[in-house]
Amino acid sequence: MTDARTLGPKGKALIHKWEGCAKKRADGRFEAYPDPGSKDGKPWTIGWGSTGPDIAKGTVWTQAQCDARFEREIVRYVNEVAKAIGSAPTTPNQFDALVSFHYNTGAIFKATLTKLHVAGKHAGAAAEFGKWINNDGKPLEGLRRRRADEAALYQAAA
Repeated sequence: MTDARTLGPKGKALIHKWEGCAKKRADGRFEAYPDPGSKDGKPWTIGWGSTGPDIAKGTVWTQAQCDARFEREIVRYVNEVAKAIGSAPTTPNQFDALVSFHYNTGAIFKATLTKLHVAGKHAGAAAEFGKWINNDGKPLEGLRRRRADEAALYQAAA
């Protein structure tokens, strides 16, 4: 195992797969869309899953803006995962899976899977991914599939 604390190509590909650059317009730009699983449509999202106070109905970005925002935002998620797991032995695949999980949930500091990972209980940590499939209290098939992908990457040999 290595203590690599950078997002690798597998992690980036996984995040891009599940976040997608959705709502592409005929002019090639992307428009913000409401969260499809929440009751109130919040948060509004654009590009590779970007949210925030600057994103609302009517927000339109180019592909370059989507990509640049992702590259800026992912640094925070990588750093937060690194902080949450500390010096716990972690393979690059495990780290990538944890970053994907955190990018989607924002829950790396409170998730039981983090505590299990740090304790070296990797089978238990992998099983925890599947518990994070709800949005507004309802299980979503897309989240179920994403968590299965994350768990598979987490368990994959380095």
